[in-house]
Amino acid sequence: MEESAKKTVKLSRNAALAKAEHYCAYQERSQQEIRDKLYEWGLWKDDVEELISELIQTNFLNEERFALAYVSGKFKIKKWGKIKIKQGLKLKRVPDKMIANVLKTIDGDEYLKEIQETAVKKLASIHEKDAYKRKYKVITYLLGRGFEHDLVAEVLKANDLC
Repeated sequence: MEESAKKTVKLSRNAALAKAEHYCAYQERSQQEIRDKLYEWGLWKDDVEELISELIQTNFLNEERFALAYVSGKFKIKKWGKIKIKQGLKLKRVPDKMIANVLKTIDGDEYLKEIQETAVKKLASIHEKDAYKRKYKVITYLLGRGFEHDLVAEVLKANDLC
């Protein structure tokens, strides 16, 4: 038998609850992350949904709190744009309405400033002589970071960066 195969040990409901509480207390989690983890621990669908409901009632699990922490961390630490953050939240199965609300928490001026700073940093690392190729590389990089094309073009033009 292959060693890398995960061993699933069926936990009792109480042991799973305690383990899930610890898992949630360590870091904010989405409902989907908890659901996946509970299934990984060998629980059945009814038990999984009951435990998730209990975690929500005891405030160990809060989807909005998770989404706010996710947005804050990805923008302030990872320097991601709204598009990439939105995709990440969709992968965690956060509802679209909640995604729209938490993205509004990003300050507009701070967001534009981040685009500018990221562009300046990237321009300094590009050793291309051709101005068009330099601009293309900067724009491609910023789009890859999840920033919107119209805002990228606006910031580059306004600050004479390309």
